[in-house]
Amino acid sequence: MKISFENPDKVNGLLTITVEEADYQASVEKTLKDYRKKANYPGFRPGMVPMGLIKKQYGASAKMDAINKLIGEQIYKYMQDNKIQMLGEPLPSEKQEAQDLEKSAPYTFAFDIAVAPEFKIELNGHNKIDHYTIIVDDALIDRQVEMFTSRNGTYEKAESYEDNDMLKGDLRELDEKGNTKEDGITVEAASILPNYIKDEAQKALFNGAKLGDIITLNVSKAFENEAEIASLLKVERDRVKDIKSDFSYQITDIQRYKKHPVDQELFDSLFGKDTVKSEKEFREKIAEGLKEQLAVDADYKFILDVRAYCEKKVGKLEFPDALLKRIMLNNNKDKGEEFVEKNYEQSIKELTWHLIKEQLVADNQIKVNDEDVLNAAKETARVQFAQYGMNNVPDEYVENYAKEILKKRENIDGLVDRAVDIKLTDALKKVVKLNEKEISLDDFNKMMSE
Repeated sequence: MKISFENPDKVNGLLTITVEEADYQASVEKTLKDYRKKANYPGFRPGMVPMGLIKKQYGASAKMDAINKLIGEQIYKYMQDNKIQMLGEPLPSEKQEAQDLEKSAPYTFAFDIAVAPEFKIELNGHNKIDHYTIIVDDALIDRQVEMFTSRNGTYEKAESYEDNDMLKGDLRELDEKGNTKEDGITVEAASILPNYIKDEAQKALFNGAKLGDIITLNVSKAFENEAEIASLLKVERDRVKDIKSDFSYQITDIQRYKKHPVDQELFDSLFGKDTVKSEKEFREKIAEGLKEQLAVDADYKFILDVRAYCEKKVGKLEFPDALLKRIMLNNNKDKGEEFVEKNYEQSIKELTWHLIKEQLVADNQIKVNDEDVLNAAKETARVQFAQYGMNNVPDEYVENYAKEILKKRENIDGLVDRAVDIKLTDALKKVVKLNEKEISLDDFNKMMSE
């Protein structure tokens, strides 16, 4: 076998492989012997079929498979042995001449190889990068307390309507004279939140309403969304456009949402029994949790700033654009050239950062193991639990949920990347000079949205 590699412009490579019969013959023979063991031909016992018949039926495909496998292995081995960083997969070269595999070897195959541009990025104490500390002040803690008390509140019965109350009542369709329509739509215990009514005139009908009151409203005016009207009236959506009549609504129940008091029951439900025993300790516990959560957000911003700093320092890299577009098109055949042209620039931006990060990871000897990936999954699990106000989930449940996340193959790559980012962030914070800045959460969120 002969392999040659041409790379005159450093980013477009041409790899040529010449394959001799001796390179693949042993593999073909082994494959055919395996076929023979399993072959079932009339008149022959299993394993006793003449090899001539096996070669006649399977020889060509076995030869092609062996050559394809050999070429794939040798390309990647050559790249690795010669420390050539290949981007994407090799593509058959436009210079490839037709090869007749029915004739005897040798066969020559040519492949276009996209090669990563050469550059060097190094970060040290001479590089100054912003690092934010998000301030946890009383106002932020107050907002968190408000969130906890609202999320853990309950509905209580009330006698008269106030803003944000939920009503239940009986809806009856009326005729032109204002009487209950015979065979009209009737819904018992229909729930209405007047505060969400868009039409101000219809909304005002509920002002000061009391239990037992009967209100006449026009549902089609009160609610603009057809799906919402269909749900309220318990009818098919295609009927909604024809419903223009008024309805009577007799209020049978008024429910008022009451926030949970800041008491021991709230403390125990959020952090476990007797972990927090006073409002002061409650606020301190909230502050502690916020600092941990916001530190993760600040580190995410830090790695974004590292990326921007490195991209500026590296400058515009030269890529084999035409070849990379061919590779991208080959991977997105169903989307076509328009998709490639539209997304190519962004893909190059992401590829540039990927190459930069690879160097930073290697320079800082970052390696991730199964435990690191599990910890990244546990972080994801805690965030998801926190979104539902579950801040006291036992470690055992967090770990079990994290393992369930890891069972889905589509989650693995993202969690590996997250584990790498966590370790890289910790390493770079010790390497570069941090330009420490304090910032409020509102200003931080504004900055992140820009």
